[in-house]
Amino acid sequence: SVKSEYEKLSKKLFPEYKVAMIHGQMPAKEKEKIMNEFRDGKTKILVATSVIEVGVDVPNATAIIIEGAERFGLAQLHQLRGRVMRSCHQSHCFVFTESNSQKALSRLKFLKEAKNGFELAEYDLKFRGSGELAGKKQWGISDVGMEALKNLKMVEAARTEAQNILASDPELISYPLLAEKLSSQNSEIHFE
Repeated sequence: SVKSEYEKLSKKLFPEYKVAMIHGQMPAKEKEKIMNEFRDGKTKILVATSVIEVGVDVPNATAIIIEGAERFGLAQLHQLRGRVMRSCHQSHCFVFTESNSQKALSRLKFLKEAKNGFELAEYDLKFRGSGELAGKKQWGISDVGMEALKNLKMVEAARTEAQNILASDPELISYPLLAEKLSSQNSEIHFE
């Protein structure tokens, strides 16, 4: 857990450095304070959950250790890896898996060799499955919505249609059911 890792790093391995911990259950103000201290160099080591996957910009961060890689999608690992590749400084990403299976090792090899996040997402979709489009399960047996996303022509057509609708009716006045569905989805799904 993040807490046990934090205890180990702050008390046993690196007592001479300021170590902080951040996770999604913390209040936003506390997370912001911790990130500011890390960005400013006051905190030298940050122990975190995947809450740092997006929206975090710490240019001088130069190393990330990701444990339990089999629990993350490849696109998510790519995002996490990107947290330390934001400056001219040499950076390192160490990814560990608790599984020595051929599947787990093949995924990590593909992570190393892929050219971009889109390739990684396609690989994950093919080998891990898609999970639920608007649910909590992020991988596994597909639901109908995710199966549809495998058809790239249909996705492009839907994207174009959505852009046209939003361009002509940004408040979705002509589409009250869509507006209601989007509103309820936004209250149910946590974007972090």
